[in-house]
Amino acid sequence: MPIANIKLIAGIGLVTAALGLSGGVARAQATPVTIALPAISVLFLAEYVAEDAHIWEKEGLAVKVLNISGIGSINAVISKSADFSMSSGPSITRAYAHGQKLVALATALNQSGQDVVLRKDIADAAHFDPTAPLATRAQILKGKTIAISAVGAIPDLVLRAVAKAGGVTPDQMTITPMQPPEFLAAFARKSIDGFSNTPPFIQQVVLDGTGVIVSDSAKGEPTEFSPVSATMLMTRSDFCASQKSVCEKTVHGTVAAMQFIRAQPVETLAIMKARFPSYDEKVLKAAYEMLKAMTPDSAATTIPELENGDQMNVAAGYMKSEDKLADYGVLIDNSFLK
Repeated sequence: MPIANIKLIAGIGLVTAALGLSGGVARAQATPVTIALPAISVLFLAEYVAEDAHIWEKEGLAVKVLNISGIGSINAVISKSADFSMSSGPSITRAYAHGQKLVALATALNQSGQDVVLRKDIADAAHFDPTAPLATRAQILKGKTIAISAVGAIPDLVLRAVAKAGGVTPDQMTITPMQPPEFLAAFARKSIDGFSNTPPFIQQVVLDGTGVIVSDSAKGEPTEFSPVSATMLMTRSDFCASQKSVCEKTVHGTVAAMQFIRAQPVETLAIMKARFPSYDEKVLKAAYEMLKAMTPDSAATTIPELENGDQMNVAAGYMKSEDKLADYGVLIDNSFLK
């Protein structure tokens, strides 16, 4: 499995020319910034594009990426081991409810990007109907072994919320943490029944005919939690007061990467192929289309996106309803988008 810091080795000339760059800002002049990512996933395409297409350099930033699984990426920000994290709405609201003061600066995706996928042989044996309401589809999860990336991370939340829609409780499933490529290998040898995760892993098993989608985040499922902020650029509440320029440049770079993704599919696919070279082009193209559909025109974080994240926390059993925030506005700073 390729690691997340693989550099663009093909198509880079085209990408650079498209941005009108001439080598970027000299390293000696660049401001060091650390961004934590909770997984190796196409969901973090905005960061990959900003890095590989030299958008960070154009902003005068020398970005170091830390790959820290699940909620560990937020913990790295809280502990000041990282300046920023790209995480999810449910993560930031849960952290804030526990007294960890974080703030959202930009939202790169407005859907969770997490699909629950089941092996096709199991679905066929159960006469699974992919057109049925989600509450009916989700019933197939009862008694199944489903892989997630990390306990408490958004793949876990989505799985539990989807299962609840079908009347399936967590103790009626076996939920096991696994990272790619581990869960893909387990899926292939039928050691697990399914997984809750992101592109391109979803597209890999669907297009090779071994998997079916139980819940489809590209359609906003589960819809009661849509929209929800994902791939959210966040930092400590007090960070930007002393690092205004850093926050401004990091937000501007994120927005530029989002615009790049939407406007330049050929160059974006070249970056994806360099990051995930073992995946077939048709898989990456399908993953790109999913990401493009979830990339909003505006990176502004909204109150409904965060409130829906909190509702997902409650549905998943990771938060009590009475612990929901009274004011989600305190979690949002869209000022750097101007």
